[in-house]
Amino acid sequence: MAERRKTAILFERGLVVDGSGGPSWPGDLLVSGDRILALGEGLRGRLPEGLDLADVEVIDCQGQVIAPGFIDAHTHDDAIVLRDPGYRAKLSQGITTLVTGNCGISLAPFRAETARPPLSLLGAESFRYASMAAYREAVAEAKPALNVAALVGHTTLRFAAMQDLSQPATEAERQQMAELLDECMAAGAHGMSSGLFYEEAYAAPAEEVTALARVVARHGGVYATHLRSEMQTILEAMMEAADSAFAAGLPLILSHHKCAGPSQWGRTRETLPLVDTLAERQPIALDVYPYVAGSTVLREDLVDGVIDVLLTWSDPHPECTGRLLSDIAAEWGVDQQAACRRLLPGGACYFQMHEEDVERVIAHPRTMIGSDGLPHDRHPHPRLWGAFPRVLARYWRERRLLTLEQAVHKMSGMTARNFRIEGRGLLRVGAFADVVVFDPARIADTATYDQPISTSVGVRGVWVNGEQAYAEGGEPLARAGRMLARGVV
Repeated sequence: MAERRKTAILFERGLVVDGSGGPSWPGDLLVSGDRILALGEGLRGRLPEGLDLADVEVIDCQGQVIAPGFIDAHTHDDAIVLRDPGYRAKLSQGITTLVTGNCGISLAPFRAETARPPLSLLGAESFRYASMAAYREAVAEAKPALNVAALVGHTTLRFAAMQDLSQPATEAERQQMAELLDECMAAGAHGMSSGLFYEEAYAAPAEEVTALARVVARHGGVYATHLRSEMQTILEAMMEAADSAFAAGLPLILSHHKCAGPSQWGRTRETLPLVDTLAERQPIALDVYPYVAGSTVLREDLVDGVIDVLLTWSDPHPECTGRLLSDIAAEWGVDQQAACRRLLPGGACYFQMHEEDVERVIAHPRTMIGSDGLPHDRHPHPRLWGAFPRVLARYWRERRLLTLEQAVHKMSGMTARNFRIEGRGLLRVGAFADVVVFDPARIADTATYDQPISTSVGVRGVWVNGEQAYAEGGEPLARAGRMLARGVV
């Protein structure tokens, strides 16, 4: 006789941390289909009418935390979810939703045989989607294991509409960008991102960004920005971003907030109070990754001979991947700037931040968690595989910088609210059944700068839209992720 098909899942006897930031409580969670059906205690004995215990898969969560699936606030995963739809690097951290298209770099709307930096952070041969609607179709066809909430990159718009990116856009080019952005927002994009730090967008004046931000505001989206500077002029760059968002009338998110370079260490004592002041006039939030090194394309202007620089890839010298630039330069008998030039194009980790600044940003009440990992790097930053468990292991369990409830909130409910991702990030009746069960005593990152591709431990299981996508130590299971449209529940 065929086994009776289970139509519901009962997560039983766990510690429920619901993503709101409020107190946790011991209890149960009942899921049916792709939605949360009930929360409470002793649900086994009081199932909803029409549901028999024989219909229910019971998962004993004693000693475990039941939490909403984590939302990665800052990713460059636009292409990897199409190439590797199982995407174990993120599932194994408890992540169920990816915010893509950050730092001004999105896969759509742009078509090209190959893409130069910084677009190549998404994979040089990935740009095949002239519209967000085309990208949505590609995601639906790939059936990724995780949900995708997409931003539209300002730099991508510049590539699509402009011939000379070293100049401000002309009025005609601004109009073309606005039309492309309007189409993307109508197709469900959650907002726009910018990366004014990068050369291909640096020439854009604030007026260009503000004009496009007004298009986003008409659709109820958000604006996330990699600031023009995270170094000496960071306060001015923050004000520029805040003024653009304020003038356009939409929320602002400061990407991977940091004070970069030894001469700037400690300046979070200035930047975070400025965030608090700005919050009195406009909606503002931040994201952060829990490491002292950043990672991006290899740039000579970031090589100062003081900080360590770890090579993550190099087209002309792939054999140097995973080595310190200082060691490569010494071997070649040149200074680090000369070595950098010989390694281009390439990517690197830059050990730019101070731990005390990282801790201040993580603890700030407006800060979300994002990995900012680069999945196409040959030797990626360990944040790609470990950012979220690291927050729980290091900043909750070891350092007690956060409570468990605060840490989960920064990885779920806060992110859903700030990016206007409906029905996600909270354990609530009627919400989508994105769930992670983890062991609070064991959860930890294992990825390091030397061995960056290493699975985190302590994530017992991950469910996306009610289907189990991951069990600890295993390969990805169901691929039930969706492209999420702004404002759609």
